Parts: sequence; C-alpha cells; structure tokens
Amino acid sequence: MDWNFLIRNKSALFVTTDSRKVTPGCVFVALKGEHFDGNDFVDQARRDGAEYVICGENALTELQDLARAWRRSLSIPIIGITGTNGKTTTKELCATVLGTKYNLFYTQGNLNNQIGVPLSLLSITRAHEMAIIEMGASHPGDIKELVEIAEPNYGLITNVGKAHLQGFGSFEGVMRTKAELYDFLLAHNGTIFRNADNPYLEKMYLSACKASGLSVERSVSETVNCQLSTVNYHTGSMPEGTHLVGGYNAENISAAIAVGGYFGVSEEDALAAIRAYVPTNNRSQLMQTERNTLVVDAYNANPTSMTAAIKAFDRSPIINHQSPMPKAYILGAMRELGEYSHLEHQNIVNMLLERKADIVLLVGEEYKATTAPYPIFENVEALAEYLKTTPLTGYHILLKGSRANQLEKVIPLL
Repeated sequence: MDWNFLIRNKSALFVTTDSRKVTPGCVFVALKGEHFDGNDFVDQARRDGAEYVICGENALTELQDLARAWRRSLSIPIIGITGTNGKTTTKELCATVLGTKYNLFYTQGNLNNQIGVPLSLLSITRAHEMAIIEMGASHPGDIKELVEIAEPNYGLITNVGKAHLQGFGSFEGVMRTKAELYDFLLAHNGTIFRNADNPYLEKMYLSACKASGLSVERSVSETVNCQLSTVNYHTGSMPEGTHLVGGYNAENISAAIAVGGYFGVSEEDALAAIRAYVPTNNRSQLMQTERNTLVVDAYNANPTSMTAAIKAFDRSPIINHQSPMPKAYILGAMRELGEYSHLEHQNIVNMLLERKADIVLLVGEEYKATTAPYPIFENVEALAEYLKTTPLTGYHILLKGSRANQLEKVIPLL
C-alpha cells in the first residue's frame, strides 16, 4: 500500500494501538491479541477523531508497512542494536552519549518486537537527526523481519548467549538469528560496530561476510574485516565513577564510546555522559535501603546473564569494600529454555553451592527439579510472605530474575 497520502507533508505522526489514547488526527491500529481485539473499538476511535484507522486481519502487516514508509521518508541514520544480553543498557548508553551532540530518538522501554519496532519508528519526527532502534528476538527469522522494517544504516550486536533456547532450538540458532543484522548491513552497504574481543561475534561476522560474497582480510593486529565499513572496538576496563554495577557493563560502555566516537563525540564527553547516567529500569541498579544494599537486575535472565550477574556480584568492588557483610542471592527462574531448562537451572544451583552462599532464596517451579538445598518459592507472592516473617537485615543482596518473576515487588521488603 502506498502510504504517501498519509505521511505527505507531516512533521510527525501519532500512532496508537490503545483506543483509550486516540486523539484527533491520530492513526489508530486495531490489533488483535490473545485477550483483546482492537477491531471492537474502531467505531469509537473514529468518533474520537482518528484521522485513519488500520483494522482487519492484516492490521499488523499494514502497521509494519506504514512504519517502513515513514522510516524511508525520514532519511536519517538509524542504528540497530540487538544481542542476547545488554542490548537495552547499550541502547541507553549510546543514547546518553549521542544525545550530547544530536537530537536523538531511541527506543523507549522494551518496545523491541514486531509491534514495538514499528511503533518506535513511527515515533520518530522530522526534527530528529538520528535514531537508535532496539531489536529483540526469540525465534529464527525475527531479526530479519525487524531489519527489513527499520532498514538500519548502522548496527551493533552486543553479544550472544543462551536465551530463548526453546524458540531458537540451540545456541547456534541464537547466533544465526542475531547475525541477520550483519546480513542486512552487508547487503545494504551499512556500517557494523563489532566487539573484536568476542569470538562468537567474529565467527558470525566472518560467516556473514562469506555468505555475502565479500572477501575477508586479517590485519596485522589480527582484526578481521571484510569489504565493508566496520568499526572494531575492544572491551576496556570498567571506568570508575559510573552508577552501573557489574563488570559485564564494561562491554556496554565500550560499545557506547565506540559509537559515540564514530559520530564525533569525544571519549572524554562520552565518559562524562556515561558517568552521569543513572539506571532506573531494574537493570544493574545499586539500591541502598534502610536495612540492606541491593543489586537489582530483575528485568531479564538467561543462563549467560545469570552466570555473569553472580560472578560480578561476587567480584564487585562496590559490594566487597563493605565486607564482612554477608551476601544473599534472591534468584528467579529462567524462562523459555525448553529441554535445556533443568540443566541450566542446576548449573546455577551448582554455582551457588560452590560459593557457600550465606542465604539463597529461589523463585520458580523450575528450581524444584534441581538438587537445591535452599528455600524454593512458587512465585514472588510466596517469597513476599516469607520475607515479611523472616526479614533480611545487614546483607548485600543480588536480586536477579526474568521479568515474569516480578522480583521488583519484594524490594520494599528489603
């Protein structure tokens, strides 16, 4: 469908899938979900002044087509970011750095799927000079679908790890899907930002280059490049003075500095912006309550990020300089692991046993099949009841789990 009639001469669009947010002149998209059907509100949206209504069985496809048309009309640089872990934090840090120089749009919250990416693109205005679009995936082909909507000029994969294995089938499936960002950029003369220290990313990059028919060269410094604009960077040490907890954030910070440097932001200015950034999204947040010191990383969890979080918690100078305060681990279950679920949850239990942790509280049925000698709670509500009668005081506490665990609900009890 030719959307020029709708986007012509407009400096911005307001597109909503929520009938309660319809305002005069907006576009209402009537999506159908498991528990709702936007088509039931089409007439109401028109009465409330919607300029155009997208409805019917093909509403999602038309939303994606409109987003692609709007993106093409903008002609601004778009950076696509994906990866198993750290993509949201890297997006936030890149936005913090680039925002010092440009009028920047970036994905809000976690709108990184087949609905969220189009809505993010449609939130860009003609006043913006650049955009960062986060892209998530849980099945093969997901990134290919998203890049063909967003059409990024630049791209960055933070890393790859064991997540959504039920959907991907294997770790190799994760690698193939995330590499679809490389495939698109190679095919469209884009620019890739790549952590040259990550062997998995190098393997994905080489495979994508060869599949695209591009020759590959290895420099004297052993950095691999193909016939494409590639910005290689390295994971530096964790800079002092940031509000981010966990050494694994050094990767995210290095990526943001590299992206900023490419677009003309000095390392000094980039670091100043990063040091001023305070996470507020339950990712790598350090919280001091009246009774305990918390490290809250409760938005996402998979075997790779859970392992990294536990190791970082053990090694963190922010935590350990206050020793000998005991440590407590409150860990939620990891979801969408399929046949790997029992093995990966047992691996986490084994890590905790090796550490002889002072207190461990586990949330989720997945832990019941393990050999964990720790209290296991069916859900966060059961954990909350326990904490009311058995409060923790004087602990360093790691709070880590998938978003579905909703572990943030017990923060007021800590």
